[in-house]
Amino acid sequence: MINNRFFGRRRPEPPRPIPPGQYLEDGFPVLSAGPTPRVDTATWEFTIQSSSANGSEGGSETLGSWDWDALNALPQTDFHTDIHCVTKWSKLDTDWRGVTIDTLFEDAGITDPDDFVMAFCDGGYTTNLPVEDIVDGKGLLAHTYDGEPLAPEHGGPVRLLVPHLYFWKSAKWVRGLKFMDQDAPGFWEGYGYNMYGDPWREQRYTGD
Repeated sequence: MINNRFFGRRRPEPPRPIPPGQYLEDGFPVLSAGPTPRVDTATWEFTIQSSSANGSEGGSETLGSWDWDALNALPQTDFHTDIHCVTKWSKLDTDWRGVTIDTLFEDAGITDPDDFVMAFCDGGYTTNLPVEDIVDGKGLLAHTYDGEPLAPEHGGPVRLLVPHLYFWKSAKWVRGLKFMDQDAPGFWEGYGYNMYGDPWREQRYTGD
């Protein structure tokens, strides 16, 4: 008789391929760079900013702004998707609801955006993204997870959801996007994480 306790718990086999180096996670681990902000939806606001105001260095102009009621008045979209964390866990069949970035751009009249954005958040977190990776149905401002309001520890009241990239790109507690005409590192990218973060290519760190 074999005593299995010495071999540990076997991880389940995925029902479909997952990115290389990943394992399945049944739970929803909480990983954050700092403490969890407590955000009141009564004062919450999301903005989209230009890269500069009137061509001036370093300035910005607000192209669109939504408070909590305005965000929820926009058309809502359901996302059913897998998510993949750079710490090597993958969670399958997650369900989200929110507003697509396409809807925000349309509502703000943004038709010719710059090539990149920096997402900025409560708590000072930032992450960079190519615009092409958040449009055409690929990016969502998510306020609901699994049929319930998004919990603060998972980025509520609103987080960015870009599920085809590693999950650090799906910024928690997001407050806005700022256009950039050139790519620049955000918080984790400045500490050596990959500038893009494709899980299928294992782009975890600089040089991957």
